[in-house]
Amino acid sequence: MSADAPRETTIDHDPPWLSPDQQRDWRALVALFMTLPPALDAQLKRDAGVNAFEYQVLAALSERPDRTLGLSDLAASSQGSLSRLSHAITRLERSGWVERRSEPGCAGRRMQARLTDAGFAKVEEIAPGHVREARRLVIDVLTPEQLAALGDAARAITAVLMAGASEACREAGGH
Repeated sequence: MSADAPRETTIDHDPPWLSPDQQRDWRALVALFMTLPPALDAQLKRDAGVNAFEYQVLAALSERPDRTLGLSDLAASSQGSLSRLSHAITRLERSGWVERRSEPGCAGRRMQARLTDAGFAKVEEIAPGHVREARRLVIDVLTPEQLAALGDAARAITAVLMAGASEACREAGGH
């Protein structure tokens, strides 16, 4: 097969179809994915002028003792690509909430993001409203057992997704 030839893919013509109960739960999960993120994003935009991804970046930086993270680590912790992170950092820099700088000891090859004092103040301003919305939409709607089960399920799904992303990076890099 030549390098230009498309890869053969195996199509499962008889997939293991979902049972009626699995179909019901899957559709509920899809509905959650389609409605919860936009609702959280709308609250943050309305109340704070940032989107949910930008808030995750600010929050991740605020949790560090030195309020600094390497960009690749920050992208991973905020669940975004380096490209998306770069755009967000640019917007946050314009507001004076984040600054980009070279990582010490890396001769300018690796960059870090640092939360400024104004950025930390912004996180302190944003967090109460975001927590209220998270409580209203998720935390206070569920029993402690449901919340724990949801957290366990979310971590299991995220682990599969992250393993797939790592594998795709290795394949793209030829490793």
